[in-house]
Amino acid sequence: MTTSLPLPAALRGFRLLMSAQFVSGLADSALLLVAIGRLAAEGGPVWLPPLLKLAFTLAYVLLAPFVGPLADRVPKAAVMSAANALKAGACAAMALGAPVGPCFALTGAGAALYSPAKYGLVTELMPPHRLVAANGWIEVATVLAVLLGTMLGGALLAWLAPATALAGLLALYGLAALLNLGIPDSGARYPAAPPLACQLGDFARANARLWRDPLGRVSLATTTLFWGVGATLQFLVLRWAEEDLGLTLAQAAWLQGLSATGVVVGALLAGRLVPLERAPQVLWLGVPMGLLLLPMPHIDHWLPALPLLACAGLVAGLFVVPMNALLQHRGATLLSAGRSIAVQNFNENASVLLMLAGYAWFSRQDLPLELLIRGFGLAIALLMALIALHHRHHHRHHRQAHRHKEIA
Repeated sequence: MTTSLPLPAALRGFRLLMSAQFVSGLADSALLLVAIGRLAAEGGPVWLPPLLKLAFTLAYVLLAPFVGPLADRVPKAAVMSAANALKAGACAAMALGAPVGPCFALTGAGAALYSPAKYGLVTELMPPHRLVAANGWIEVATVLAVLLGTMLGGALLAWLAPATALAGLLALYGLAALLNLGIPDSGARYPAAPPLACQLGDFARANARLWRDPLGRVSLATTTLFWGVGATLQFLVLRWAEEDLGLTLAQAAWLQGLSATGVVVGALLAGRLVPLERAPQVLWLGVPMGLLLLPMPHIDHWLPALPLLACAGLVAGLFVVPMNALLQHRGATLLSAGRSIAVQNFNENASVLLMLAGYAWFSRQDLPLELLIRGFGLAIALLMALIALHHRHHHRHHRQAHRHKEIA
């Protein structure tokens, strides 16, 4: 369902949405680095930081059946403001000395509430032919927030006391909430959600419906794999930069930003070059995205790491933006904006949970970092080749069936 607002008002709302997303994402990324730094200062083991991200992600999976209907029930900008208030509360609790794990889980609850409202609002404000470009800009705002937030977190670790750093992040969450309040109501309305007791069954049916749809299935499988692997690679790259390149955590955070810069360029190119109807054609880019990880263990200096990470990010941006747009369009068509994003979040973050748990377990077994990196790279390439082949086979079968029907 698209907006009843005139296009200029919708575009102003979209720009405010991008600004709020950038500020909120900036605080989220910096908070993760500050939390990892606090764990390191406390002498935690190497497998503990992935579990921190796991605690954040668990909220997406557990709350998915409920946050989608909530995002459809009230104006989405108000939902996003409430979500930022929840994240600000978690940040304040951490500043007052509360344990990092539960605070980060509470931040995850705020993020889980924020996401279906944010992406659902994009679908409501933008017509289908603008969705890839809109997703490209949202991805640019998100990745820039990750890039600058990671750098900000590294700088805060290097220059400020933890309590002072967390106070600054608290101010960012407050600014994001204020920006959200300026976003207009899109005017989109949906049927009433089922009673709370029925929402689990309704969510299961919505999930199954999206997986049964051919385009929904291929885009959901792709983004599910992408975000699970991406979350794990965040920790792999940080560890690789520290162990093989000899960088500090703060320096490793800056290096990691290079791949995010590549994602920004790839997202902008995708918005210009890939219309929605051609989105499945980017599936094969998932194969080189995995293969680009294989040279990493042979690099022992930060200089040759720069072009490798930038190139990997470029391919990732070209790849994921059209898939996100396709999934949002099919989800909003088959379900509703908020419910479809909640289904997407459930699958993607269940993948993040499984892969982070696997990475934490493999790290605890003291497997060599080189083996972990190559295993992830080959797994990405193989799985993306299988998804692309499945889609090509289904598309060819559908065209043949349609041709035979026309002949008959």
